[in-house]
Amino acid sequence: MTLIKIQTPDDWHLHFRDGDMLNETVPATARCFKRAIVMPNLVPPVTNAKMVEEYRQRILDARPDNSDFEPLMTLYLTNETTCEDIVKAKQVGTVAAKLYPAGATTNSDAAVKELDALFPIFDEMQKQGMLLLIHGEVTDNHIDIFDREKEFIARNLTRIVAAFPGLKIVFEHITTKDAVDFVVAANENVAATITPQHLLLNRNDLLVGGIRPHNYCLPVLKRNIHQKALREIVATGNKKFFLGTDSAPHEKDQKESACGCAGCYSAWSAIELYTHVFDELGALDKLEGFASHYGADFYGLPRNEGTITLVKEDWTIPEQIILPNGKPIVPFFAGQNCTWKLIE
Repeated sequence: MTLIKIQTPDDWHLHFRDGDMLNETVPATARCFKRAIVMPNLVPPVTNAKMVEEYRQRILDARPDNSDFEPLMTLYLTNETTCEDIVKAKQVGTVAAKLYPAGATTNSDAAVKELDALFPIFDEMQKQGMLLLIHGEVTDNHIDIFDREKEFIARNLTRIVAAFPGLKIVFEHITTKDAVDFVVAANENVAATITPQHLLLNRNDLLVGGIRPHNYCLPVLKRNIHQKALREIVATGNKKFFLGTDSAPHEKDQKESACGCAGCYSAWSAIELYTHVFDELGALDKLEGFASHYGADFYGLPRNEGTITLVKEDWTIPEQIILPNGKPIVPFFAGQNCTWKLIE
């Protein structure tokens, strides 16, 4: 097969950032995705309905001319979030709220420190039909970073799912076989997103031959048995697993520093790299469901009209992209070969 056409896909987890960065990240995503779930971990974070509306407008202002791209907005949960915040956010079209354990990732210091205190909030979300999106890692210093997702499942996620069976939960950017097994066994209201980096790479690609900061993301890349589990589950076409890039831009000097930022900027090559993976797996027939159907179905939204077309053609992902402020950013898989290309 050298040409494939799929229904227009969506990205169910990404970071646009803010300010001038939007003039890079929004067009990069809108080139192939019709909708995207927008993460709220800005500085300051998006914690109320007014901030949701203002951020949505900034994103819309950065859309390319004639683009009908639609940002799907999320609320940042803290221990100060109230049930009224949930109701008001829902009224302005917010589709989900994001649970970050405090300190788990970029701009998460203001996030949740006492999980059990949020159970009344989860109950209100269940009533409102608002999805809960979870960065599923514990942050205790004594827990090995490679075990933090597994520990979060055992300590927290099992309790949340049991207590709120009617709450739709997306276990975001899963990285382990433990997460795959948990989602498969859970009720129909539990699903997961999977990133291109966790399908393409494992921790050898982060650490062998020297630390590779542009492959550093959170949750961190895991060992190859976990990468294998992720690849195997997407190849089955299981509808509980769908596309979420976790595309997360940082300027080059912020990645290549003594304390490098976590995140892979995959927007300019995401759909091509997913296609590359599904081709490697002999599962191109499962790509459309993963990219275009299962996420929309889980969120209760209509599937997109229209299609995109990809051709089997070798091309090299750029070594860097220049941001509107003139600074370079290194995209995910920079300088490497991709075997599929979007036909604009």
